[in-house]
Amino acid sequence: MRGQRSLLLGPARLCLRLLLLLGYRRRCPPLLRGLVQRWRYGKVCLRSLLYNSFGGSDTAVDAAFEPVYWLVDNVIRWFGVGRNDIATVSICKKCIYPKPARTHHCSICNRCVLKMDHHCPWLNNCVGHYNHRYFFSFCFFMTLGCVYCSYGSWDLFREAYAAIEKMKQLDKNKLQAVANQTYHQTPPPTFSFRERMTHKSLVYLWFLCSSVALALGALTVWHAVLISRGETSIERHINKKERRRLQAKGRVFRNPYNYGCLDNWKVFLGVDTGRHWLTRVLLPSSHLPHGNGMSWEPPPWVTAHSASVMAV
Repeated sequence: MRGQRSLLLGPARLCLRLLLLLGYRRRCPPLLRGLVQRWRYGKVCLRSLLYNSFGGSDTAVDAAFEPVYWLVDNVIRWFGVGRNDIATVSICKKCIYPKPARTHHCSICNRCVLKMDHHCPWLNNCVGHYNHRYFFSFCFFMTLGCVYCSYGSWDLFREAYAAIEKMKQLDKNKLQAVANQTYHQTPPPTFSFRERMTHKSLVYLWFLCSSVALALGALTVWHAVLISRGETSIERHINKKERRRLQAKGRVFRNPYNYGCLDNWKVFLGVDTGRHWLTRVLLPSSHLPHGNGMSWEPPPWVTAHSASVMAV
């Protein structure tokens, strides 16, 4: 078997060496010289993929399937997206599907999410276009509830904490009395197990509510700032890098999805009229957000802002 391979590969290697030797000469034909240069370039590219310390198997697979991504992208754009007038930015290399603006692929959910903000491990789901408002409302009202419980139970917390300190002091005095063997004295009063657990539970619940109010309140404030700017958590990092890049060139970055602070909140909460602040914000509502998540056009009542760079 090895002899047959050597017989087959021997002439091929000999021809290749002859081509390489002819390529070094100046009198080599242009066609042959071009073939030799392409062969060397392909060899360098192959070695860079296999022996590059910054790459790996994923890099080699992505490079090998890049023509497939290009073909699928153009086929889908020609037959599907062009008819639906969906503005796509690129193609997702994981889903192999056109990716509209503000859409990102979640490696945990293994799918593309429209207007993806982040993947919430507590919800075990992604926060995106259709549930971003519900997520923020949950965080906001949960923070208000924790603040209300912490403020309302402040007196109970102080009484429970003082009772626990008193219990510790009584237990200490009791141990000292036992150590001094003063059995003729009246033993100090003790708290029952139920009283002890009640006081400790009140202290624990107050600390729990206060901790959740601080942590969840900070998260709510952070998302409120992003909503006021018309950004998501992912776009915050992308726009920051783009802003630095354009600033180095003496240009100004403008987010095309920033309609102003008040208009951003109206778009996010789905407020079209004045009464919607009551029926859609303060009261529970299942209305859908503005747009379909594919294309991003401002509502008619939003003043258009000029933008030089699109953040995707």
